[in-house]
Amino acid sequence: MRPDDWHLTEDLDDFLAGGWDFLRSQPALHTTRLTTMERLRTRGPAEHGDGAPLFGRLERAGRIEATFHQISPSRGLAPTSLTPEQADTLATRLADRGHALPYVTADEDTATAFAEAWQRHTGAKPTLRVRLHLYRLGTLTPPQPLPEGRGRVAGEEDHAQVVHWCHEFAAAVDEVLPASWTETRFADKRFTFWETPDGTPVSIAGSTAKIGDMIRVDPVYTPPHLRGRGYAAAVTTEVTRAALATGAKEIVLFTDPGNPTGNALYQRLGYVLITDWAVYDFSDAAPE
Repeated sequence: MRPDDWHLTEDLDDFLAGGWDFLRSQPALHTTRLTTMERLRTRGPAEHGDGAPLFGRLERAGRIEATFHQISPSRGLAPTSLTPEQADTLATRLADRGHALPYVTADEDTATAFAEAWQRHTGAKPTLRVRLHLYRLGTLTPPQPLPEGRGRVAGEEDHAQVVHWCHEFAAAVDEVLPASWTETRFADKRFTFWETPDGTPVSIAGSTAKIGDMIRVDPVYTPPHLRGRGYAAAVTTEVTRAALATGAKEIVLFTDPGNPTGNALYQRLGYVLITDWAVYDFSDAAPE
């Protein structure tokens, strides 16, 4: 490794030996990086099956300042927060390697800086695919009153309903899920229903396992014909309370900026906006 530079590796253990504590140092901002690394650590990169992963750490004076991962050639680059200079240095290193990138996903400032740098170095044109808000729980403020009913943790007998509603959620946000449920980002999550007094599920929320004292709420979904009755607020309150009961210090969730109803709901529950997120797709221009 060159001093004060990016250390690149295809070895997950090598990356985690230096990068895991860094990711845990800011669990809210690194929420998706932590859950991805945990999945890779437990299942292995070979699960993705279409080429070797690539990991990187930016080290200066023995201190890690940033990391990135790309878990397979078909997946995008996922860096932690970078300055424009750091983004340009990383783009240079990857372009010099002849590396190909389908997209970049990061906090909006980082994603934009890297997308511009990648275009300069490769000619690949970036196109904004999606922009998101990232919220962190401040103080939970449950709605008053809650709708009639109760929360219930989904069991094995509810698997078909969970899968069905996750697919409906994905379709609503234009997300394409893998054909196999086990390969989706929902497969490892814990789900909770809000049920009416007669036991009918009317809303669902998922949450990740606690990693680095962080839990992410994802997804939250109510079928269209059942909306406007407080069910989403109720089920989000249930999973948030459950997350707090585990001792999690950071509870986060993503929202669509174009959904004012959802954003207002989470703010009423005590979630506070901490940053914006963005995904840029790249054209097929090859690095020079």
